[in-house]
Amino acid sequence: MKRGTPFLKAVLAIVGKDLRAELRSRQLISAMGLFALMATMVFYFTLESRPDVRLSATPAVLWVTTVFAGTLGLNRSLAQEYDRGSFDGLLLAPIDRAALFFGKLIGAWVFSLVVAAIVTLALTILFNATLFSLAWLGILLLGTTGFATVGTLLGSVAVQGRGRETTFPILILPVALPIIMASVNASNAILAGLPFSDWATWPALLASVDVIFLVLAFVLFEYVVEE
Repeated sequence: MKRGTPFLKAVLAIVGKDLRAELRSRQLISAMGLFALMATMVFYFTLESRPDVRLSATPAVLWVTTVFAGTLGLNRSLAQEYDRGSFDGLLLAPIDRAALFFGKLIGAWVFSLVVAAIVTLALTILFNATLFSLAWLGILLLGTTGFATVGTLLGSVAVQGRGRETTFPILILPVALPIIMASVNASNAILAGLPFSDWATWPALLASVDVIFLVLAFVLFEYVVEE
């Protein structure tokens, strides 16, 4: 990229690079999707004898599986890019650090959303639950946005140190806990068929946490990658 590259063009270029690389290799989505499906199957067979518990556990299964698969995929993606020197190349490019942050964020969000959709489909089939709805999709969008935001920032921290395979999950899981809790509670309310007024607090909380994390990550990213 040459100097003076517009902000949006730089963001789209980074997103396009990540998506094209994944479409060529299919390593990241394959690993995340396979992990998510295997984890879903484990939960299914564990709860097979408890159909009453199985339905109520569906939201927790969805978000735990999505978060762990997303953590695995994001850690692997950033580690490969850092080891190849691609990340350093992006830092040397004459673009705004914010463009780099949003480019990596959108890529991570797309991968997380795809995994969440795969798990939702698997749960719909295995748990015999009706999950596809506008409300469910809205919570998926909010939840994966917050997770991708936190993952992009903390992944950029962990990838530069030793023991990143263990450091990244230790960093991200406590920070992402409010996102997981709000997403699970909102998903439970949707699955129970409750009116929106009874659970409106959870998407509002989730959106607020997303905004807070997004602002913090936007401000801190430049200092994180310079270290």
